[in-house]
Amino acid sequence: MAQPAPVEQFAFGHLDQAIAELQANKNAWARTSVEERLSILADIKKALMNVAESWALTAARKKQIPAGSPLAGEEWISGPYALMSGCNALIQTLSGMKDKTFLQGLPVRDLANGRIAVSVVPNSLWDRLLLSGVKAEIWMQAGVTKDNLASHTAGAYDVPPEKREGKVALVLGAGNIAAIAPLDCFQKLFSEHQATILKLNPVNDYLIDVLEAALKPLIARGALRIVKGGADAGEYLCNHPGVDEIHITGAEASHDVIVWGPGEEGRRNKQAGAPRNRRPITSELGAVCPTIVVPGPWSAADLSFQAEHIATQKMHNSGFNCIACQMLIAPERWEGTAPLLQKIEATIKAMPPRAPYYPGATRRMSDFSDRGHDAANPAPANDSSCVVVPFVRDGDAWFETNEVFAPAMSVRRIDETDPEAFLRAAIAYANTRLRGTLGANILIHPATMRKIGRKTFEAILVDLRYGCIAINAWSGLGFLLVKTPWGAFPGHTLDDAQSGIGFVHNTFMFDKPERTVVEAPFRPYPRNLLSGEMSLLPRPPWFVTNRKQHVIGKLLTSFEYRPSWLKIPQIFLNALMG
Repeated sequence: MAQPAPVEQFAFGHLDQAIAELQANKNAWARTSVEERLSILADIKKALMNVAESWALTAARKKQIPAGSPLAGEEWISGPYALMSGCNALIQTLSGMKDKTFLQGLPVRDLANGRIAVSVVPNSLWDRLLLSGVKAEIWMQAGVTKDNLASHTAGAYDVPPEKREGKVALVLGAGNIAAIAPLDCFQKLFSEHQATILKLNPVNDYLIDVLEAALKPLIARGALRIVKGGADAGEYLCNHPGVDEIHITGAEASHDVIVWGPGEEGRRNKQAGAPRNRRPITSELGAVCPTIVVPGPWSAADLSFQAEHIATQKMHNSGFNCIACQMLIAPERWEGTAPLLQKIEATIKAMPPRAPYYPGATRRMSDFSDRGHDAANPAPANDSSCVVVPFVRDGDAWFETNEVFAPAMSVRRIDETDPEAFLRAAIAYANTRLRGTLGANILIHPATMRKIGRKTFEAILVDLRYGCIAINAWSGLGFLLVKTPWGAFPGHTLDDAQSGIGFVHNTFMFDKPERTVVEAPFRPYPRNLLSGEMSLLPRPPWFVTNRKQHVIGKLLTSFEYRPSWLKIPQIFLNALMG
């Protein structure tokens, strides 16, 4: 009599089937031509546009954003818009893959540390119009020069298609930002030639229908499968013999369980340096991300605008962002510190309540509040307002080493009055005391920048070891741009993963990026014109205070689908009204 099959064979049979199909098709996918991939991306754009509104409105409803609220713009911009941008950026790169002509026209300059920086934004007339004043550079690792940049770019495409050997990658999707999972799949599919199984996070697996519709061109070719499931399904997939590589966006604890194993077994394995799972793994794992406020001649209007900016860095997506500002580093004796904190608090209080939709948020908020000294307006368990701890003292390591992943923020004051001395001290603090290296933000007045000197400022910036540095911007913009690499500062290891290993997005396919540096105007249009700053960027649509972000998000998605001069006036009009 035959023995009954194990229970998990029945429970996970659909996963076995999905992986078997990918294994059968992996070489065919790896060997697809550039022309076929361009056709697939064009088809994805069409399919995505058909479900974009359903995607954004479904996600907004599931996150308990009221119908008609401008906050629905978050779901447009960090969902279908970001994925549509990813399609366009890959189309640009693949269209110039022969002889890597896509690199032509990208400005390259030398940095103070002897390395090079490649400018990727602005990269078109549309960038200059819609992202006026925004700049993004990729600072390269040692060994990459102007002369050998091409040989350190798109290395996976240096292998002729007929000689490529396929693999199957597992992508464990994030539950917070909707575009993360499909963009992570794009990294594996288009940059690394790997057929991919995407397991959605239970928090947002309601998106499976729209994602299967949008990515049907990949599914139909046997290159992609999308599945749902809990931690048990994730564990099964991570250890499946048909999975060759893993990518996870999540928490450092989840990464460690995958690599070393759970509980006491994992601790023993980690101590012995004996991974339970030896598959190659890349990851993006969050951090205690800082925003450094450099003292300077800020006006009352500057304080108000930057308070909105910092509130956005904290409260976007209800605070459930791996690059949300968790540690505000401010000058102790600067006259702007107190009014800035007051304006941040007032901005957050004026916002409509945000639902703490992510599992465990209530408990994490309570832990944060209980640990704070002199907590300003500690939030009760069912309140979504931000808990601010005005002063993290020496020895308060919990706030420096625990990513809260909730609407909670700490403040560290540094007793330096000279802007350059303050900036150096703030960078040293972030590098040595804060857990993780994903994203850091610096807010600095243009006059202060001139006082320090641009050359000196960049030399100081070299010491800030984060994967994305945003100057007068939020590092979330580095995620949204898609052309820029997204990930931790290089150097983390399996036994000290912190913010993760490797980069995603990176549509120019640079093989050895070190960090992304994003910069935006200090003041919005038109107020910036009074101080001689020439940009046309008003209050950005990703600001939580933008009154038209739901309209702008939809318009931008349509524009990315099919750019047209006829669409520009309506975008500009709503941007000015935001």
